[in-house]
Amino acid sequence: MSAVLALTIFVIAFLFIATEKVDKVKVVLVAAGLMTVFGLTSGDGVFFSEHEGIDWNVIFLLLGMMIVVGIIKGTGLFEYLAIWAAKRSKGRPYRLLVMLMAITAVASPFLDNVTTIMLVAPVTVVVCNRLRIPAQPYLIAEVLASNIGGAVTMIGDPPNIIIASRAGLTFNDFLVHMTPIVVIIFVTFVVMARWIFRKSFRYNARYVDEVMALDERKAITDHKLLVRCLIVLALIIVAFSLHAVVDVEPSIVALIGAGVMLMVSRVDTSDVLKEVEWGVLVFFMGLFVMVAGLGHTGVIESIGTWAADVIGDNYFAAATSLVFGSAVLGAFFDNIPYTATMAPIVEGMAAGAPDPETANALWWSFALGADFGGNGTAVAASANVVAIGIAARTGHPISFWQFTRYGIGITVISSVMAWAYVALRYF
Repeated sequence: MSAVLALTIFVIAFLFIATEKVDKVKVVLVAAGLMTVFGLTSGDGVFFSEHEGIDWNVIFLLLGMMIVVGIIKGTGLFEYLAIWAAKRSKGRPYRLLVMLMAITAVASPFLDNVTTIMLVAPVTVVVCNRLRIPAQPYLIAEVLASNIGGAVTMIGDPPNIIIASRAGLTFNDFLVHMTPIVVIIFVTFVVMARWIFRKSFRYNARYVDEVMALDERKAITDHKLLVRCLIVLALIIVAFSLHAVVDVEPSIVALIGAGVMLMVSRVDTSDVLKEVEWGVLVFFMGLFVMVAGLGHTGVIESIGTWAADVIGDNYFAAATSLVFGSAVLGAFFDNIPYTATMAPIVEGMAAGAPDPETANALWWSFALGADFGGNGTAVAASANVVAIGIAARTGHPISFWQFTRYGIGITVISSVMAWAYVALRYF
């Protein structure tokens, strides 16, 4: 009965979020409250459980990087990069789109897709404003590229961190096994983007000429502050890359980096905190509690166990179900808590495999499905929610369905290609 109630609350809340008839922050807060009032979550575990509550690592990672981005914004760096990108692309929409997608996809494996979006999205908004073109297609394309590119490494996408911990996989393991298919899918996406976003491409020679006449160097308002900020940002990036080696959570790295940047920049803290997307943080907290209700009442585990029982000893069928099942469920339940809930089930399936290669094939299938499922809907991954929040705040709102209609198609294509890759490489 509790599982049915939890699933009902989640589905109703999801429908409200999808239809956008009520503010999504209000929806998740009410839904999270109902999950708690009816005892569908683990009580104190909502605040203290790693797997059945709010993922504070995600929340504080976002908070720290929002502060960092807010400070860097004041130096004029985003304006500089926007003018530079517009001039290099000569204002050609598709060329600009590919450039921004490539930057995002290359950066995501080494930062993580949330951090990358927080750094690239402001630049995108500025360049689109300069060229008087809609920013929504570019932001959506960047998020999709980020979720694809982030799958390459252990630290690029949050589900990979969870999977690596459970399966004992290393940074190099992810590079070797994930890079080939990610490169193929990204190239495919770049080619498809010309057709997918074709109706949004606009070219106005007048505005392009205005941008081409600008000197991007004049956009930098404080050179000394910029140098200090870039040094701190470089250290943050290095720390992100080494966090698994030194055993420090990315959230701690982000918070320390934010604190150091506040000190070296000497900016007014209250001004910087105005740049924080508080609504996005609250939305995530509520969403985590909603998913915790599904996990605590056994809804997600029941689905996974049922699938495991149906598959039995057919490990290719198991890999197939993990690719497509993770893509579907990860798209609707947020791929971070979904991965945390399903990881023990996959671990059990892998333990019964006849050899290590087959066991690892199940983990790679799981990772590919969860990572690419992050593109499925507007709330499927942290980067999606962050980008939509930035878009709304800067006057370029992206609706749930505007994002999802692009994301679903890319998820389907990515999942099919990932399944073919798993079949050819491991079976």
